[in-house]
Amino acid sequence: MPLVSMRDMLNKAKEERYAVGQFNLNNLEFTQAILQAAEEEKSPVILGVSEGAARYMGGFKTVVSIVKALMDDYQVTVPVAIHLDHGSSFEKCVEAIHAGFTSVMIDGSHYPLEENIALTQKVVEVAHLLGVSVEAELGRIGGQEDDLIVDDAEAAYAIPEECDQLVRETNVDCFAPALGSVHGPYKGEPNLGFDRMEEVMNLTGIPLVLHGGTGIPTKDIQKAISLGTAKINVNTENQISSAARVREVLAENTEMYDPRKYLGPAREAIKETVIGKMREFGSSQKA
Repeated sequence: MPLVSMRDMLNKAKEERYAVGQFNLNNLEFTQAILQAAEEEKSPVILGVSEGAARYMGGFKTVVSIVKALMDDYQVTVPVAIHLDHGSSFEKCVEAIHAGFTSVMIDGSHYPLEENIALTQKVVEVAHLLGVSVEAELGRIGGQEDDLIVDDAEAAYAIPEECDQLVRETNVDCFAPALGSVHGPYKGEPNLGFDRMEEVMNLTGIPLVLHGGTGIPTKDIQKAISLGTAKINVNTENQISSAARVREVLAENTEMYDPRKYLGPAREAIKETVIGKMREFGSSQKA
């Protein structure tokens, strides 16, 4: 099955009240595990790729080639999107699109509203011509993801009226308002702004995105989905589960040196984590 944009899968998810997981790629094993999990669960899936992860893996074109080859080898039949996570500029978004990405996020959340809108409009204009979906962000989501670091003092809730303006003026396909989630592990209990989430959903009417899906209780996930969240991003939980498995395997056999012997179990740990998230988000059997 060819790669697809996020547009149809997220609109379907919003309508049917479930969420599609974005699971970030970090290396070959992550890519294998996520695709295997999606096919086994018959779930649509979004492969998130940060600029840093793309550099680590060799570049945008390398990532696309790996994904396409694995989809062919694994005979993947479910909808798969490759999505640039937190694209830092118009140029990086275009570079990813040119490499074969089917979706991009332009993160102009650190700019004033008018600059964010203008930047997002430029990306949407190019992306939509080529059938590529676009995600935008407003407000500042705390924590650290890849090269992106936002401390607690900088984190800010999105203002619903500004969300409405950005969505109307840019025609983005999905939207990530900062509403209390964080990238990375939580320090304390998550505190999502559900009242504001509902207001944003009622104003914009498009699928919402929840960044920092690791560590959010299932009841909060379910409530977010009921309020229009159709995409939930997960990365840290997969990293933690895979790293823990590598430590276990190497502790059990200190003489081990074949990477397949410890990265294979790590891949299985990622796959188990992703399957659990797909079931929690309700996307299993929705392909």
